[in-house]
Amino acid sequence: MKIAIMGTGGVGGVFGALLAKAGEDVTFIARGAHLKAIRENGLQIVSKTNPEIHIKDAKATDDPAEVGEVDIVLFCVKLWDTESAAELIKPMVGKDTAVISLQNGISKDETLASILGKEHMVGGISYVASAITAPGIIEQRGDRQKLVFGEFAHNGATKSPRVARFEEACKNASIHAVVPDSIEVAIWEKFVFLVAMSSLCAGVRGSIGIVQSHPKTRELFIESMKEVLAVAVASGVDMPAETLDNQIAYFESLLPEVTASMQVDLSQGNRIELPYLAGTVVELGEKLSVPTAVLRVLNGVLSPYADGATLK
Repeated sequence: MKIAIMGTGGVGGVFGALLAKAGEDVTFIARGAHLKAIRENGLQIVSKTNPEIHIKDAKATDDPAEVGEVDIVLFCVKLWDTESAAELIKPMVGKDTAVISLQNGISKDETLASILGKEHMVGGISYVASAITAPGIIEQRGDRQKLVFGEFAHNGATKSPRVARFEEACKNASIHAVVPDSIEVAIWEKFVFLVAMSSLCAGVRGSIGIVQSHPKTRELFIESMKEVLAVAVASGVDMPAETLDNQIAYFESLLPEVTASMQVDLSQGNRIELPYLAGTVVELGEKLSVPTAVLRVLNGVLSPYADGATLK
């Protein structure tokens, strides 16, 4: 398959490298020093638990127009860049192209559909802990590399021919690929966990191990997930009864060194995705009259850093 990775950060870099190693035609969209390093030295994925991957001849550019139409776009930019990046990828979107957003949040696909057309949207979720540690080098923490994706209800059956082809490509690349019965529900299931993890890791200024090891932060983590779940149900999403138990089990299974991308951005003084995560839940809670006491506090104490600020 011809695949473009729009945003070669921790998420896009890992999955793109796995697909390229398996023989798929992958082009990485990157910029600045990261792009320069990939062009000169290739793209490296380093890990303490998985074998190192080095795509020495990685195809990379900062101009999507150079790539031409592709079968799949894995859309992996930060949420605040969604609109501008969507405009840039238009030359890569052909009649049957699937755009799979692996971004955080629950409004990403609606935003992309308004620019690219909802017929191109395939819902997606990633499960991987990784981040750029130097230009051209991405560190994967933990051994989970899972993608969940499927057609939205308006596009018909969850597993279309294009989804089935990509599922096969992922499996050939040692990516745990899942096509759920409802991608809409799956996105909310991930959101329940993601909001809690991003908020608590950023709140304690550290990895998930800190949250796991202290009774009070464990309690806040679980209460945060309960609040997101309540907002989902109030929004009309038919959430499975076992959602909370499953996400608690996942929380407990994570290696202590795993952290949230929002915590990494916070520690580096970068802009953070707070408004799209805890901020969105608090806003929806107010609209739907659902209490979000824990997330309201976490959102409040992190809000001074939303636009980027050095911790002192």
